[in-house]
Amino acid sequence: MQKFLFPLIAAALLGGLATGPVLAEQSGWYEVTGVEADDMLKMRLGAGIGYKVLVGLPNGTVVWVQHCTREGKTSWCKVSLKAARGLKGYVSGAYLTKM
Repeated sequence: MQKFLFPLIAAALLGGLATGPVLAEQSGWYEVTGVEADDMLKMRLGAGIGYKVLVGLPNGTVVWVQHCTREGKTSWCKVSLKAARGLKGYVSGAYLTKM
């Protein structure tokens, strides 16, 4: 019985890790990282690629993460810019690193 139980538990644990949270998961200050040098992280009106792009954020941009939500395989975080707190939108949490 134990020979069968261990693989099931291991698979459940590993499966949970594969779909676990991305870098941004809590509120706080984060920095935009990992964006290609000739590209920008798109801040959107809503959580998903179907929403209008408000602005592009280069690496090094500091944002305040209010909360994150998962849409499909992407974690979308509601953020405001440190330099312009009135500008709020959603970005992919995969490109945010906790400061």
